Amino acid sequence: MLLLSLFALQSLPHILAFPVRPPRATGPAIGPVASLTIANKVISPDGFNRSAVLAGTSQSNVAFPGPIIRGFKGDRFALNVVDRLTDATMLRSTSIHWHGLFQKGSAYADGPVGVTQCPIVPGDSFNYDFRVPDQAGTFWYHSHYLSQYCDGLRGAMVVYDRNDPHRGLYDFDDESTIITVGDWYHGPAPSLGPVPTPDSTLINGKGRYAGGPAAELAVVNVIRNRRYRFRLISISCDPNFIFSIDGHNMIIIEVDGINVQPLTVDSIQIFAGQRYSFVLHANRPTDNYWIRADPNLGTTGFAGGINSAILRYAGAPIREPSTDRTPFNNPLLETRLQPLNSPAAPGVARVGAADININLDIGFLSNPGIFTVNNATMTTPEIPVLLQILSGARTAQELMPAGSIYTLPRNKVVELSIPGGSIGSPHPIHLHGHAFSVVRSAGSSTYNYNNPVKRDVVNAGVAGDNVTIRFTTDNPGPWILHCHIDWHMVLGLSVVFAEDAPAVATQDPPPAWDQLCPKFDRLPAEDP
Repeated sequence: MLLLSLFALQSLPHILAFPVRPPRATGPAIGPVASLTIANKVISPDGFNRSAVLAGTSQSNVAFPGPIIRGFKGDRFALNVVDRLTDATMLRSTSIHWHGLFQKGSAYADGPVGVTQCPIVPGDSFNYDFRVPDQAGTFWYHSHYLSQYCDGLRGAMVVYDRNDPHRGLYDFDDESTIITVGDWYHGPAPSLGPVPTPDSTLINGKGRYAGGPAAELAVVNVIRNRRYRFRLISISCDPNFIFSIDGHNMIIIEVDGINVQPLTVDSIQIFAGQRYSFVLHANRPTDNYWIRADPNLGTTGFAGGINSAILRYAGAPIREPSTDRTPFNNPLLETRLQPLNSPAAPGVARVGAADININLDIGFLSNPGIFTVNNATMTTPEIPVLLQILSGARTAQELMPAGSIYTLPRNKVVELSIPGGSIGSPHPIHLHGHAFSVVRSAGSSTYNYNNPVKRDVVNAGVAGDNVTIRFTTDNPGPWILHCHIDWHMVLGLSVVFAEDAPAVATQDPPPAWDQLCPKFDRLPAEDP
């Protein structure tokens, strides 16, 4: 009977998955209703001590990354963000963006300072109250106030689908199968200069830096012959990473919250803000295997365990791996990704045949060292764009800052083209309020309107590229499009689409939102 029961268990892998969860050492997930405290704490994730801006469920347990926020498709999220920041070497006001969630009908909860809100001041709180009616997948949250998230305010967010169409492909999907990868800096962001070089790579909040101590590395535990849905999240401020796991292929099933046709690869180049779910079949000999995330800048390679974590099979000895970077000949190509459902891009399947066609030409002015988009530099307006619209502004001429606001009418197909090659390339471009169809990808000259990948962060490529995306204006709000290299965004690499401004003007943010700007205006200017 026992053998029969074991056989039945193995033959029904779906019963092993969520909500059956192995314990997670770093604490439980929170949400969809929770309080998130933002506070300073000295931490040493790579063996170097520094004060950081961190999130936790209380002031005493803030950490990097912040707690995992989780919920289900259809949930109402109510996330009360409490500002307890005191360290004057960094920004003390804050705001949070829930990256990838569309905020339909709740633009006030989107988070970017100067676009949808003023910052939350120290000692105050704000409840981000929004619904997620029709999205599921892998997301994340981070500060959206200048470069504050580079000081540590970043964390994973997952919206589970009780009817996941890929459910039969994996056995485990829980907090233990989330993998965050990001850069880390040994000084406070406001004093690091315009575009600093990262000191280390952290995987699940742990790593090592060149010349530093042999700090503890993150360990991802698996059981042999089980299948795992790993949710890979780039919480990077700048570098992109080549991610791979020695000895294992990865079957990609989700990109930026959108299900895709399963695609087998052995490495993933992941850009700041992007997410991938992949299935890993733990079918190799019981051992330890290197997890690698090689950045495109800073100290590259893996000497001494930098840019690395450990995949450990149950029963393997507690030691660092000795594995090689193989297989490593089947990299992810974005053009091979195809949506699982509704694959066609919106509108007429011809270049430039959308209702609205906009070319976004990225430039750089070396003196004073700022980016431009179509010759305009986005500066943070004192009055957030949402408040401007609620106060009566409707046209691009009325909305500030001049040249950086594009008004879009409702229910139109928009095509954006973004020539590559500007200084600081490749730029990962993120659009709030939408996912978009990538009809032309970096590294390709082909336009695909039939079944292009849909996502919310796209690599804009290098010289010769002309990445082209499409979306439909079906979500009223002021939505920022920006480079997700945070340093570049601070230097002006963004625009705002004021989508269906008349409908936005009918939205009614909560009274606490109305008080954010007056409270911030009374605060002495921050100059960390």
